[in-house]
Amino acid sequence: MRLAGDESRSLGIHCRRPMTHGREPRVWLTDTPYEHLNPEMILDAIETLGYRTDGTLTALNSYENRVYQVGVEDDEPIIAKFYRPDRWTDECIREEHDFTQELLDNEIPCVAPLPVDGQTLFRISGAEFRFAIFPRRAGRPPNIEDGDVLAVMGRAVARIHSMGGAKPFAHRPSLTSQRLGHESRAFLLSSNFIPAELVDAYESITDHLLHRIDAVFENHTAGIRIHGDCHLGNLLWRYDAPNFVDFDDTQTGPPIQDLWMLLSGNREEQESTLSNLLDAYSMFCSFDSQTIALIEPLRTLRMIHHAAWIGRRWNDPAFPIAFPWFNEIKYWSEHVLSLREQLAILEEPPLSV
Repeated sequence: MRLAGDESRSLGIHCRRPMTHGREPRVWLTDTPYEHLNPEMILDAIETLGYRTDGTLTALNSYENRVYQVGVEDDEPIIAKFYRPDRWTDECIREEHDFTQELLDNEIPCVAPLPVDGQTLFRISGAEFRFAIFPRRAGRPPNIEDGDVLAVMGRAVARIHSMGGAKPFAHRPSLTSQRLGHESRAFLLSSNFIPAELVDAYESITDHLLHRIDAVFENHTAGIRIHGDCHLGNLLWRYDAPNFVDFDDTQTGPPIQDLWMLLSGNREEQESTLSNLLDAYSMFCSFDSQTIALIEPLRTLRMIHHAAWIGRRWNDPAFPIAFPWFNEIKYWSEHVLSLREQLAILEEPPLSV
């Protein structure tokens, strides 16, 4: 079986135990989630859906799931996404698929799964792996320094939120400080990933941060269906329009979550970008300007959650390879310092537009 392209995520790599700075880890999973997902199994799964593959398989950049470009005889390649076992229920995944199809049906540019006999979620017979197939879409990250691009982005996100507010999710999670912050903090403090000499500092700074964040979230509890992970890597710009991809983290949350990750630079630059986005956004969807106060709390939660995400996935062989610095004291020292800086930023007034 011939593999094309990047094979760095080939299965059968032995899992490494985490370096825990001389201490025995309290949290460690021995089973690797994709250990038995091999190329033959992937291609056979695609062919059960009626496609004739040409034997080429290219691993694409994805850590949470496994995503491959699969060659199809006499046709365009397709993208196959194999969901991480035990992460989402079938109902959660189907809500992701239904939401993207709803957006596509309303001419909102996004990549929705391809149905086969009316179904979009499939399971490899006799195995735990669930998967979906998608059309291949090319593109590049949008140039958000271009005012015209920002205007298009603002209108596109607003249209997603207009549809997102039409009805609620029944099974997808909600964006809360409890799930992203408190649970992530508790995991890291019990896992021995944090060097012993930094545990007290991490525990103290995250306690102060989450106290502040909880207070802000109490005043902003409303949420709608959102993309959830709307960073530039999940936007493919082509033909003067964005294609929104990877709705794997779609959830119920505040609309500002899909806007703040498009901001960068100093305070003045972020305010300018946000103003341009909201000028266009307001043409299609109303926006509660008070939720701008959530930007830095959301950024802080993402930082805490990201560290816990790596730790929770450490049994996956792809993670020690991709994030070798996670077990270095330097990383945790810088992480604690960054969290301290976030505490100072939370003391400042929200961005003004």
